[in-house]
Amino acid sequence: MAQSSESNFKIVAENRKARFNYEIGETFDAGLALTGTEVKSLRTGKATIAESYAHVDRKGEAWLVNATIPEYEAGNRFNHEPKRLRKLLLKQRELAKLSQGVEREGMTIVPLRIYFNDRGRAKLRIALARGKQLHDKREVEKKRDWGREKGRLLRDKG
Repeated sequence: MAQSSESNFKIVAENRKARFNYEIGETFDAGLALTGTEVKSLRTGKATIAESYAHVDRKGEAWLVNATIPEYEAGNRFNHEPKRLRKLLLKQRELAKLSQGVEREGMTIVPLRIYFNDRGRAKLRIALARGKQLHDKREVEKKRDWGREKGRLLRDKG
């Protein structure tokens, strides 16, 4: 029996502005080093990664900065801090690509989404991205508006 190419995963948080503000390059799937209450809080689906970013430090470790995972209501004194640094679990080759992209090419590591994979593990999809200029953003918006208008015109005629 053939396996399906689409894996069934549950998206917890998505950075929808990333594709508008950045030109997305190569993407990576990283594991997250989380505590128990963070995982339970993620399962409720209230995390936000809109203002977050990732960076690689001098030791060669990747960290997720400024992501908000709210406290778990039933966690009492064992709760976590909502905006703490979270370690990203990546292979050495992926870490080298990320650090090279940031240092040499002036790119940014942008988180795109947090999701649970089919094995129930929390994963973070990150991308090497280059910031868009204002005129690039306007051009994308013009194309989107024209596509909508074209669809309306074709629908009205046909």
